[in-house]
Amino acid sequence: MNDARPTILIVDDEEAIRDFLTTTLDGAGYSPTAVATGQEALAASLRKPPELMILDLCLPDLTGGEVLVELRTWSKLPVVVLSAVGNEMQKVEAFNAGADDYLTKPFGVPELLARVRAVLRRSAPGITDETAERRFEVGELTIDSAARRVFRAGDEVRLTPTEYRLLSLMARHAGKVLTHAFLLGQVWGPEHLAEVNYLRVFMAGLRRKLEVDSALPRYLLTEQGVGYRLADQ
Repeated sequence: MNDARPTILIVDDEEAIRDFLTTTLDGAGYSPTAVATGQEALAASLRKPPELMILDLCLPDLTGGEVLVELRTWSKLPVVVLSAVGNEMQKVEAFNAGADDYLTKPFGVPELLARVRAVLRRSAPGITDETAERRFEVGELTIDSAARRVFRAGDEVRLTPTEYRLLSLMARHAGKVLTHAFLLGQVWGPEHLAEVNYLRVFMAGLRRKLEVDSALPRYLLTEQGVGYRLADQ
């Protein structure tokens, strides 16, 4: 009988972590396999591509970043990075290399499973880009791109053209961390890549309009030192 469960490739050089993740993911309804090196990870991804990779950054042969760079030359496989280091620069490097999410060790099982579900959901086939861009909903927030209108709890929210462009861009990549440089380049142009203050000002304006409490945002989330993410659940 074929195993229809989503397949997940675990890449970690610590046997205890591999065993823990394998048991956890198997119990949660996934079909995990585990390898200990970067070369094994790349070979396994070529031989029988999984639906998700969980990748440790510290490996005995290649770094996790090197695995990501190589993987992104031929695959869009979703990757959740695991690392014992949670500093901002390492997160920036991982996202720039092509990571879809970043989880710092030690982590809790509920958070791990929530991240896995979210990444798999974003990568699932069946919804075209056109459909995804037309309407986005999360909580009380609705973005109707076809009509270029935004609603919170059923009430229309008036946005400036730049606010709308920024929010619409984030909606097309909902759930993903978008770096400062990516957002600046897409909304303001490549000549403004260093103008992080632009983002801070406009993000503050969007939060005032869309969040119940702009000091405790529910939708427009900050990834410290990296960028911003629009919640997708």
